Amino acid sequence: MSRQILALLVKELLAVLADARSRWLLIGPPLIQLVVFGYAASFDLSHVPIAIYDQDGGEASRDLIARFAGSPTFAVEAVLRSSRRIDELIDSRRVEAVVVLDQGFSRDLHTGKPAPVQVIVDGRNSNTGLLIEGYAGTILTDFGLAWAADHGGAPPAAVLDMRALYNQTLDSHWFIIPGIVALLTQVITLLVVGLSVARERELGTFDQLLVTPLRPIDILLGKGLPGLVIGLVEASVIIAVTVLWFHVPLRGSLAALYFGLLLFVLAVTGIGLAISALSATQQQALLGAFLFMVPSIILSGFATPIANMPPWVQDLTLLNPMRYFLVIVRAVFLQGADLSSLGSQLWPMAAMGLTTLAMAGWLFRRRMT
Repeated sequence: MSRQILALLVKELLAVLADARSRWLLIGPPLIQLVVFGYAASFDLSHVPIAIYDQDGGEASRDLIARFAGSPTFAVEAVLRSSRRIDELIDSRRVEAVVVLDQGFSRDLHTGKPAPVQVIVDGRNSNTGLLIEGYAGTILTDFGLAWAADHGGAPPAAVLDMRALYNQTLDSHWFIIPGIVALLTQVITLLVVGLSVARERELGTFDQLLVTPLRPIDILLGKGLPGLVIGLVEASVIIAVTVLWFHVPLRGSLAALYFGLLLFVLAVTGIGLAISALSATQQQALLGAFLFMVPSIILSGFATPIANMPPWVQDLTLLNPMRYFLVIVRAVFLQGADLSSLGSQLWPMAAMGLTTLAMAGWLFRRRMT
């Protein structure tokens, strides 16, 4: 690295770190967002409010109701005496589901007949409704197996024995929090790099760079490297908090994780430089970064599986570097992946990094002529 580029790198780092507000923006919000996401974002359900409408009142129905009440997933908020309040409770969102047991529930069980149980679920949030159905189905299956064992009934012909690999307790935080490493690293890197040239233009110091002996490639490197360094440092802090505070296991190779991180930050840096080269003000740079970040997060598989998207949208995700790094970070954390197993995710990010940096360099030269 030449002395001119090193001097510009130091200048950029000092410009960011010397300002108290900039330091706070680099340290405070990412940690706050990590804590908020870590504790608030979850695909798991707990203490879901439900109502019980037991028309049977027998021993079997009381046993089943006790299983719902004792489950950590459900909280019985109301016991109904008629069906008239079912719609009211669900419409007002006081309960998410109502469990209805018919009058002959216990009698049917004792006589060996099928004893249906109705679960009325609030379907306005389809994802939550499906989860409630799944949890309720598990409770009913366990109840049926226990009843058959205690009363000499015929066991089912087949019993589902589920085992989860990599995340034995199916804790959704183990899936979400490693993804935040990619999310916050992209946000910080994109903002730092995207604002670099726009800030110089607003302050009127960018023209001073043009009359220095620095070549366009030197200016490009001097503006991009600080974001690269800051992105790697921020990611390291987030990884440390993920492991030490949230206790998400890091089972794989640190070398694989950091090599993937380097390629990811390189690709995002190129995008940030391109946005910065096209922006005349910091406001325009912020808008450009926002316009890129939102689709990038949606198309990354962070919250919704890419396989569930339409085919043409799945093809579009192939141009998103965050898509590949999410696979890497989750594979290293949970599966214990190493470099040899991640080649198919690494080379697209390397290609994107070279492409975006080349595009940013072309835009720089065009804006400087």
